[in-house]
Order: sequence, then structure tokens, then C-alpha cells
Amino acid sequence: MSKVYHATHVGKVRKNNEDSIAIIEPETFVVADGMGGQAAGEVASKMLIDITTNFLSSVSAPFNEDILKQAIIKSNTEILRESENNPSRRGMGTTATILHIYNQRAYFAHVGDSRIYRLRNKNLEQITQDHSYVEELVRAGKITEAEARVHPMKNVLTQAVGAVKEISVDTANFAVEVGDIFLICSDGLTNMVTDEKIAEILMTSLNPSETLIQAALENGGLDNVSVIVVGVDK
Repeated sequence: MSKVYHATHVGKVRKNNEDSIAIIEPETFVVADGMGGQAAGEVASKMLIDITTNFLSSVSAPFNEDILKQAIIKSNTEILRESENNPSRRGMGTTATILHIYNQRAYFAHVGDSRIYRLRNKNLEQITQDHSYVEELVRAGKITEAEARVHPMKNVLTQAVGAVKEISVDTANFAVEVGDIFLICSDGLTNMVTDEKIAEILMTSLNPSETLIQAALENGGLDNVSVIVVGVDK
């Protein structure tokens, strides 16, 4: 059904790659951007991937948005428990963005500031909303999108998996059309590359995942960057 490209890169500044990505059959795509000291972010994002993979293997497709939400809630419980039991991992957490495509329908569950985009008829649309302090300011009309891109608190999250006992998971489903291109990515891409450039790359590149990462690196590569690009061809 889909042609998939995926890649992750540590970037030019950080020593560790705290992003984790996964492609889970059938047609399920996950990006997790970890946070926390002493490499704990790497642990949190990998736990999210492993727990989600194991959970989805125990249920039958299609994975509707409620099932994807359950995977995130289960991950939240286990990551929080690990954080509480291991002092060196206190405060770790991760974003979680999961997209599942099945029978011309897309389902997603989402926490944090990784994103899902859809390119349709040359129009790039952000499907998810960031769970961040700066995004709340934008939605309240207190700052503009342009101001948000350079705001000193743009990396402060209001939701993260493993950070608190109760999390709010965004979910939805919608119809998929042949020709749609989906991008699931960490903020290491979106903080470095404009939506206009992302759309151009998705429409023109023969290997969009590698080209998107290269664009992020050329613009500074200040964070880990991870992308999954899914093209719907039938």
C-alpha cells in the first residue's frame, strides 16, 4: 500500500541520539523523542518503541486510535515506574507519535511535540498539535507562528510520556487518499526546516527522509532529527 522512507541522525551538536523510530507491521509508524539527563532520554524513547511494539503484537489489526492510545498509556505507566525505581533516570520522558494506516483510513495517537504532517494536492497540513508551552501561546493568540520558532521556551513540553501518572493523549482518524504523503518527525526537523521547504522536499526528492535530514543539518542540526515518510500509492 505504501512506500516508506525513514532515517534518524544525531545532529551536529548532541552526543547522543535520544530519538527512536519504528515501523511496525502492518502499516504502523512511530516516532519518539526522548528527554532526560545521563542518556535517560534514550532509555525512555526506546522503552516507548518496545512497549508499543509488544502491545500491538498482542492485538489484531486494524489498530484504531483507541488501541494506539492504550499503547501510549501503557508506555507511560512503565516508563514512569522505571524512572521512579532508578534514580539516574528520574525525570525522563518521551514524545510519542503513532500513525496507523489501514484500508484507506489513518488513525493516530499523539503526545508531545513530534508531529504528523500530510501532503495532499501540494498542500502540507500539520495533523497533530504540539503539546508545548509555546504552542499554547500561539493558540491563545499571544504570539505568532514566526515568534514561536525563535521563542526561548519553545522546547518546554506540557505533555510527555513517562513524566506524570495521568497524561492526555490526542487521537483521531480520517480518510486517506491515493497520492497522500505522510511525514512523522521529531522537532529536530521542524525547528530547523520550514514547512515550505519540507513540502518542496516531499514533492521532489527521490529519498525524502535523507533529504529532510540533510536540510536540518545544513540549517544547524541543533538537535537529533528523525523522519518517517509514507507515500500512499493504492
